[in-house]
Amino acid sequence: MAPVTNDRLDAGTLLARARAETGLADWGDATFEHRLGLAVDHINGIPMDAAGRRAAADNINWLLTDRLKFFNDRKLYPLDEEVIDHPMFATGEPRSGTTLMHALMSVDPDARALRFWEVMHPSPPPGTVEGVDPRLALADEEWREINAKMWKWLHCHPYNDMLGNGLPEDERTWAFDFRVMTPTGWWRVPMQSLSLGLPTDAAAQNRIHKMMLQALQYKRPKKYWVLKGFHGHRLKEFFETYPDATLVWLHRDPVQVAASSTAMMRDIMEGIVGRIDMVAEARQHLDRVRASIRNTMANPLLKDPRIMHVRYKDFVADPIGTIRKYYAFTGRELTPLAEAAMRGYLAGNKGDRHGKFEYSTSLLTDAGFDIDALNEEFRPFRERYDVEIEKRG
Repeated sequence: MAPVTNDRLDAGTLLARARAETGLADWGDATFEHRLGLAVDHINGIPMDAAGRRAAADNINWLLTDRLKFFNDRKLYPLDEEVIDHPMFATGEPRSGTTLMHALMSVDPDARALRFWEVMHPSPPPGTVEGVDPRLALADEEWREINAKMWKWLHCHPYNDMLGNGLPEDERTWAFDFRVMTPTGWWRVPMQSLSLGLPTDAAAQNRIHKMMLQALQYKRPKKYWVLKGFHGHRLKEFFETYPDATLVWLHRDPVQVAASSTAMMRDIMEGIVGRIDMVAEARQHLDRVRASIRNTMANPLLKDPRIMHVRYKDFVADPIGTIRKYYAFTGRELTPLAEAAMRGYLAGNKGDRHGKFEYSTSLLTDAGFDIDALNEEFRPFRERYDVEIEKRG
């Protein structure tokens, strides 16, 4: 059956195609088919030529077949018996140092981090594969394609040069859940990623995340997980899923977060769809930052003793010292081997190795915002977490 009819995608046909290709039928969620229908409706509302529709259909098929195989793996192997013991998470606003924090922890020889080759192709569990896993080479090729399309992204996110061995955010583990359409899941499709508008379910999303960790941990050497995700709006469900987890929460000037995030998304999306509306983009990112800061100020779980709060400024000034404090906070030791690996990473991976990332608060003023007014708006947050106004353009 053709997935595209009269220049439109058909959800039922796409589901049937994936079932036929895999011989499987369990989506792992009774609401999934309805949710896929909403995602398909969204895509059908985007102007695309026939090649774009075919790319969308093939992309959906990739995610659907991965989903069927992923949930079938839980019938083939005792994955639910895997214990995720005291995982460590970095969180905070985008552009606040969380990726560097995560990258440094990931080189600890006693730690395990998610890798793109695993989450982009999660079946079968890597511990069941003998010899060199072919998925790493496959993901390397996919990342070369991503980096060619979105070459400016390397300026603000040089970690993409790790290719398939790169470090995904936790949100990437539910790409096949069709709740958020991430750029690394949809780079072949000429459409902007959808971060709002699809139904979310924090408990269900965290369950999938834990299932992913269990599958990736199965039959592999014992290590502790170090992870990164934007968990601020789902803290209740997060701690319900991982009651023994700890979070290091990095806090940065919200005005700079909004400006830097806007520029980063420009660099990503221009590689996929061409020029975008920067005024609309800036307003969207500022709205997201405002919602996040409101949550940070009002959510009682921000005072949970499992969360360690850190200023971005302090982390940038002394990344190893900050991580040492976080390890002590978790009850773990930063071993000499781990510290040496982290210092080696810092020495060998300069942030501007692919070019300098340029951004300015003018992205916000061009969208009609007054920077002084925004600084005053965010003053209660800055006072609570002792976050200074950053002096940039």
